[in-house]
Amino acid sequence: MTTLACVGITVEDRLYYLDALPLGGGKYVAGDYQEAGGGPAATAAVAAARLGAQVDFIGRVGQDACGASLCAGLAAEGVSVRHCRRVAGAASGQSAIVVDRHGERMIINFPGRALAADAAWLAEIDFRRYDAVLADVRWPEGAQQAMTQARAAGIPTVLDADLTPQPIAPLLALADHAAFSWPALQRLAGDLPPEAALRRAATMTPGTVYVTLGREGCLWLEGAHCRHQPAFEVEVKDTTGAGDVFHGALAWAIARRATPAEAVRWASAAAASRTVINSAHFCHIMYKLARNRTRR
Repeated sequence: MTTLACVGITVEDRLYYLDALPLGGGKYVAGDYQEAGGGPAATAAVAAARLGAQVDFIGRVGQDACGASLCAGLAAEGVSVRHCRRVAGAASGQSAIVVDRHGERMIINFPGRALAADAAWLAEIDFRRYDAVLADVRWPEGAQQAMTQARAAGIPTVLDADLTPQPIAPLLALADHAAFSWPALQRLAGDLPPEAALRRAATMTPGTVYVTLGREGCLWLEGAHCRHQPAFEVEVKDTTGAGDVFHGALAWAIARRATPAEAVRWASAAAASRTVINSAHFCHIMYKLARNRTRR
């Protein structure tokens, strides 16, 4: 079985569905509402688990009701939380998310309080047992510790290179695969078009670089060549978590020794599936595809 570690954050998402995103202050009435586990690494972990991988989520939550709920939700999805640390006196992360009728969203994130950043305790984890390690940038200390240990063991590392206040250059140096969101790549590379921005990013990492561009699909570099995977055409209902699902499926495919082209296609299909169906079933289609591929 494919084994994967997903290192980073988990938060509780509270999603409010409106006809249009708010333009200013006032009172708004949501047409629908749901609660779901979120966070880049945690959502990626669920995606990979739904694709059939054996996944460990490695991160921190508070010893509060929210943290207990997040751990229970991951466990219910088949993700192991044996390496998720419960921090006494800390508050777990939460996000309020407003989604409009086109699937676009506005996110207000509370990253948690008193969640110790120190990641020295990850040294107790044997990363040699994994086929790949995915890390998000929201817990940079954990990402750096995990990726350092994985690289030393010869295990492929995948970086979810999204926006973060901290510099990500130390993490890029440890990444075998660095998958950027377009806003994060713009911040890193400046006012350049996507291909030129990717080429600049490639000078900062020994790994393969990718950028997701929403409806425009995904670009990545293979040597001197820039490759493109078009986005799957779907009627978008909600884009929340689609990028995280992309990263989880990408890491799953890389763990199975897929080529970048194969990995990106799987990841793009998984992300598209997430945007058109609800969070309780967002990788069910991909799970079926994975089983069919295995049977062939």
